[in-house]
Amino acid sequence: MQLTFDIDVEQFRAEFAAFLDEHLPPESETAERTRSCSHIPGWARRWQALQFDHGWLLPGNPPEFGGRNASVLQQYVHREELSRRRIYHSFNPQGVGIVAASILSFGTDEQKQRWAIPILRGEMTASVGMSEPGAGSDLASLRTKAELDGHHFVINGQKVWTSGAHDADVILTFVRTDPDVPKHKGISVILVPTESAGLVRRPFPTVCHHDDLDFNEVFFTDVRVPAENLVGPLNGGWRVANGALGHERTMMWMQYADRLHNLVEDFHPITALERDSYATLLMDHQALRLLGSAAVAKASRGEEDMTTISVLKVLGSEAERDATEAALDAMGVEGLRHPANTSAYAPYDLDYLSASWIERYFRSFAGTIAGGLILSAWGGFKRRELRATGRL
Repeated sequence: MQLTFDIDVEQFRAEFAAFLDEHLPPESETAERTRSCSHIPGWARRWQALQFDHGWLLPGNPPEFGGRNASVLQQYVHREELSRRRIYHSFNPQGVGIVAASILSFGTDEQKQRWAIPILRGEMTASVGMSEPGAGSDLASLRTKAELDGHHFVINGQKVWTSGAHDADVILTFVRTDPDVPKHKGISVILVPTESAGLVRRPFPTVCHHDDLDFNEVFFTDVRVPAENLVGPLNGGWRVANGALGHERTMMWMQYADRLHNLVEDFHPITALERDSYATLLMDHQALRLLGSAAVAKASRGEEDMTTISVLKVLGSEAERDATEAALDAMGVEGLRHPANTSAYAPYDLDYLSASWIERYFRSFAGTIAGGLILSAWGGFKRRELRATGRL
């Protein structure tokens, strides 16, 4: 059994670490903070473009798209180095991880140049328009429609929970283009510029603070979009959707491992009950890393294991939620103090990851939703099965 990386992987790690040592912006430049998941501060835009130009933004991509054709193991150690320094990969995670990735997978060469590269370089930001009133995690039930009129699609309908839409330049929008076929077969995907006439974005606050504006309602009233903005084939949106979320899920478990590690450092148990919860946190953290490492090893051999990816997603998100609740309970009334800091300030990371215990608890629920309800349900079933048989 090999328990260390090959020399080429460690050389890759060392090269990236040297790049970070030389080029990471000084903390004095990071005063401007992100206000939504589609708002990138000026210093972070420059930093993202620099990573793109040097092939370190998404190392698995070819050089023309911000990478260096890195192997799975090389991509893994790249993420490890970011984690060690608490550097958030991109302040427009949906734009980089879903929208640009979807265009690279399903888009035309023109779309890659027009949209994907500027998003990857941080020159524009993007959001994803999936959820609707009455069609949250059930994409097949969406009702926003697009009708072809000459060389344009005309879009009418509404989206909700569209993260960062008010700060985004474009929304990867899922629409119904054929109402006469089975629901999942009549969906298409269109890039809709947010300045389009008839498009209205209405941000609303989260439970954390009245100024915490990330979620949006988005209304489309006779919005005309060039037909060339169609991503993938007409009525082929279901495949694009699965691919889009797949890009997000591949190494999603690593972000939960990072958050569990932070909780291990920030949660200080006192009573026997609190120590019991802390022990569960430690075990979940180790289990996630072990299962995640096994999944990475499989992926490096070209083996796709969606069951394991599902289990990792559910294990990580539920463990974060449970541990954050335990920490909040342990703090008593003091845990409700807000705003507050519960962890050391990390200038290159998201501020809410070190926010008050009540905010961290509220936000932990997002992880159990992100990536799709089907994935969560399947992963939950497999997690219970593994625990029942003593394999977890």
